[in-house]
Amino acid sequence: MQDIIGLTRQQIAQLLASDIPDGFIVNLGIGMPTLVGDYLPEGREILLHSENGILGMGPAASGEHVDPDLINASRQPITLLQGASITEHTVSFAMMRGGHLDYAVLGAFQVSEQGDLANWKTDASDAIPAVGGAMDLAVGAKQVLVTMEHRGRDGTPKVRKQCTYPLTGKGVVTRIYTDLAVIDVTPEGLQVHAMKQGVDEAFLRSVTDARLNFPQTPRTIVVDGAGTPRYE
Repeated sequence: MQDIIGLTRQQIAQLLASDIPDGFIVNLGIGMPTLVGDYLPEGREILLHSENGILGMGPAASGEHVDPDLINASRQPITLLQGASITEHTVSFAMMRGGHLDYAVLGAFQVSEQGDLANWKTDASDAIPAVGGAMDLAVGAKQVLVTMEHRGRDGTPKVRKQCTYPLTGKGVVTRIYTDLAVIDVTPEGLQVHAMKQGVDEAFLRSVTDARLNFPQTPRTIVVDGAGTPRYE
């Protein structure tokens, strides 16, 4: 079976950004999630939170706009929107733990069909375990959205029946965005919401360890000439 060229990391972030409703407060975790801040749709008021103590985070900074004192959770230079607030960690974590975040966007090593999240430790001998605030975000946010590649570098499925890595949170994930599909975690199991153009049901099942439900025809993710993904 011929393999499929999936979405890039930037396109995954852009697709997720297009799904964030107006008025939501959203935490962006370390890694791929930080890219979401560069693709927020115009005309929507979306408030970005970073666990290191920023509320009102803007896009990534570059050139003369770089301030080494303004960084996101990935230690990358960022900008601030007008009216932004900078707080200490205790206040920031109170926001995370108190149910004040509509979405937490997190990276993942694995997600199970029950919505279990594993994103802080692998079996790799050179890996440095680092949970940070992921556990707080996983249980404190109203919804958890995950961004990740559908398979590891060795082709191992990352959407699994059961996680084999230590869990960050149990039953916390709401939706998974990968380079091949967008998948919802529901009480009835994993439901495929959309698939990248060129991906069919048989192929997606072949690269997924977990059971997938196709209760209706999934939407198609297409990429236009400018490289922008959208649903059809």
